[in-house]
Amino acid sequence: MDIFTIFPTISTSFIVISAILVAIGWVQIIKGKRKEHEKTMIAGAIAALLFFIIYMSRTVFVGNTAWGGPDDLKLYYQVFLIFHITLATVAAVFGLTTLTLAFKKNFGKHRKWGRVTAVTWFFTAITGVAVYVLLYVLYPGGHTKPVIDAIFGF
Repeated sequence: MDIFTIFPTISTSFIVISAILVAIGWVQIIKGKRKEHEKTMIAGAIAALLFFIIYMSRTVFVGNTAWGGPDDLKLYYQVFLIFHITLATVAAVFGLTTLTLAFKKNFGKHRKWGRVTAVTWFFTAITGVAVYVLLYVLYPGGHTKPVIDAIFGF
């Protein structure tokens, strides 16, 4: 595994871990295990944050992977990718909102937001894994120029 595939593998692993922790946390709160739920959800948020840090670092310093599959599938991939990015952005905002409501002890709103946030997060993780599989397993692509290089002209 080279530098171009190790970071996406690690970051995708963190998003999967995050989704699994959210699922565990959901079960815990249904069973009334509030303290366990809180700890698990914070761990899930940390895993999501680690994903974001690794993803953004890779984007800035290494670059993103270009589509390597057949040209006739490229448009479908791009539409799917835009859907995933939009979903991930919404899920991140929902996640921050849900966490903020919990820390402010506004549990009524937290409960309502949490259900929607968790489901959105699950779909984000699933589509994120699909993007990973498309770019690194089924159709390994080329690498684009890192953002830092483009900005500073390296």
